[in-house]
Amino acid sequence: MNLTELTLNAYPSHTTDKIRFADTDRQGHVNNACFATFLETGRVELLYAQETSITAPGCVFVIVQLNVALKAELQWPGVVDIGTGVTKLGNSSIGLAQGLYQNGNLAAIAETVIVQIDELTKKPMPLSIHARDFLEKLRLPD
Repeated sequence: MNLTELTLNAYPSHTTDKIRFADTDRQGHVNNACFATFLETGRVELLYAQETSITAPGCVFVIVQLNVALKAELQWPGVVDIGTGVTKLGNSSIGLAQGLYQNGNLAAIAETVIVQIDELTKKPMPLSIHARDFLEKLRLPD
C-alpha cells in the first residue's frame, strides 16, 4: 500500500488537533517534532477511547517502531486532520498507518508498530478477542 496515495477519507479513523503558535519554528512552519505529537493524538484516540476500551486490565500500549515521512509543511494558524488505520495484527502487536493533512493536502505519513505489554512485568500480552474484533474494523485495504 502506498500511503502517499491515500486521502484522509481512506482512513477508517479520523480526528483533528489544533496547531498552536508554540508549534512553529524559526522558519514559521510547524516544527517537525510536533508531527509526532499529532500522530500520537490519532493513535491515542483510537486505542484509548472510553467507548472501546481495548487495552487488557493492567496493560498499556508502547511504541516499538515509528517511521515518519514528512511530505509538506504544516502552517499556523489552523488544524491538522489525522487519519489512522490498522495494517497488521499480531499476537500482541498492532501495525498502524497514519496520514496528517492540512486543508486536504498531505503533510506526513507514518507507519507505527505498537505492542500491548503488562505494566508490571513489561512483557508482551496478547490482544483480547474484543480488541481484535474492534481493530479488524479499522483495517486498511492491502
